[in-house]
Amino acid sequence: MKRRKLLGSGATALTAATGAALVSSCTIRREDNNNNNRDLPKIRWRMATSWPLSLDTIYGGAETISQRVNALSGGNFQIKPYAAGELVPGLEVLDAVQSGSVECGHSASYYYIGKNPALAFGTSVPFGLTAQQQNAWLYQAGGIEALNKIYAKFGVISFPAGNTGAQMGGWFKQKLNGLKSLQGLKMRIPGLGGKVMAQLGVNVQVLPGGEIYLALERGAIDAAEWTGPYDDEKLGLNRAANYYYYPGWWEPGPTLTGLVNKNAWEKLPTEYQEIFKTACFEANMTMLSRYDNLNGFALQRLLQSGTQCIGYEESILNEAKKASWQIYSDLAAKEKDFRLIFEQWQLFRTQVYSWNKINEFSFLEFSYKQV
Repeated sequence: MKRRKLLGSGATALTAATGAALVSSCTIRREDNNNNNRDLPKIRWRMATSWPLSLDTIYGGAETISQRVNALSGGNFQIKPYAAGELVPGLEVLDAVQSGSVECGHSASYYYIGKNPALAFGTSVPFGLTAQQQNAWLYQAGGIEALNKIYAKFGVISFPAGNTGAQMGGWFKQKLNGLKSLQGLKMRIPGLGGKVMAQLGVNVQVLPGGEIYLALERGAIDAAEWTGPYDDEKLGLNRAANYYYYPGWWEPGPTLTGLVNKNAWEKLPTEYQEIFKTACFEANMTMLSRYDNLNGFALQRLLQSGTQCIGYEESILNEAKKASWQIYSDLAAKEKDFRLIFEQWQLFRTQVYSWNKINEFSFLEFSYKQV
């Protein structure tokens, strides 16, 4: 009995000592981490964005980056995001980052196809990749590296930093009646989707998000696309047009982009570079999850308020797809950057479409019949 008591008390003492040692070890490590954080410089950056504050989910991508950078650096590295128009107009974020007037930005690559048409792939191209496929191309199939070869010409580095998921096909003040109804129609639509619509006879306009409602409501444009039900409802587009078309064939999985001035990037400690990359990754995943959670509820509210949800006629989709591939062919023939990235992207698209047709499309085709 005494031996058992002795062993028991010895085990208790050993456990207590071990626990104290572990606590001491953890405390030391935590103090070391704090000391390491204190040794890193305090850096303050500004981030210009292409988004109005009212769009909490897409502007939220910039906020996610800001919040995570702050938290992961112990407050030493801080980034303050600004809404479109506060520092620069929403469609001039790349220019601001390139010039160094801001250190970083949050925007959409396809806003800048006038500078280089290959930048369209950084967001989305007509009849291209879903969000999941886009992420696979960017992170695993060389997409980020291919895009950054282009951005290097502007003295900029890019990181995927958000995705809206497959978008809707836009708001129209009048119901479409085949291809002929697109002739002369004034529509807000950016990127290569806008180039395709122009081929179909549309008078294409490119406007930042904060300007779309007034242009549509006052008749300056006849139609407009933005993202999907949640954001479109916030912008009030349902109050300016009644017909809501789908699918957004020009943006099946559009990525938003974190842009960083290369000189500013190279001045960052390695730890801060890794923190920024991690924060952009979180923004990419978080935004997509938020939209998938919010859009279904928003669509139901729109339908209950009188919005008419209509699928594009097959004749329009067929002509749009035909025009898309003709544009790709033409651009590849005359633009080296476009050709290089298009060939790589097309190879990936063929492979992933073949796979997803088997593993996902077959499942969805059956399951959605039951809904």
